[in-house]
Amino acid sequence: MEDSVTFFDPTLLFLVGFMILIWFLMIRPENKRRKSHQEMLSSLEIGDEVVTAGGILGKITKIGDQFLEVTLNDSMKVKVQVSAISNVLPKGTINSI
Repeated sequence: MEDSVTFFDPTLLFLVGFMILIWFLMIRPENKRRKSHQEMLSSLEIGDEVVTAGGILGKITKIGDQFLEVTLNDSMKVKVQVSAISNVLPKGTINSI
C-alpha cells in the first residue's frame, strides 16, 4: 500500500496561524501608531502647544527641518527634535494648568 501524503502539515498550519496572530496583535497596531504620530508631526504649526517626550510643555515658535523652538515662558526657549514631540495639546491648555 502506498503511504498517503498529507498536503497540509498540522505543524506548518500552526506556524502560519501563529504568524498571522502576531501580525494582527503586535505589528499592525504599531504601524498604525507610527503612522498617526508621523501625521501629527507633519501637521505641527507655529503656535501649537505641545508636550515633549520628556514631559515639557511649551508653545512652538519656530519650525525647522529637524528641530523646533519651543517657548516655555516669556524668557525661556528650548530647541527640541521634531521626533521628541509626543502630543499636541488643545489651544489654551498651558494657561489653564
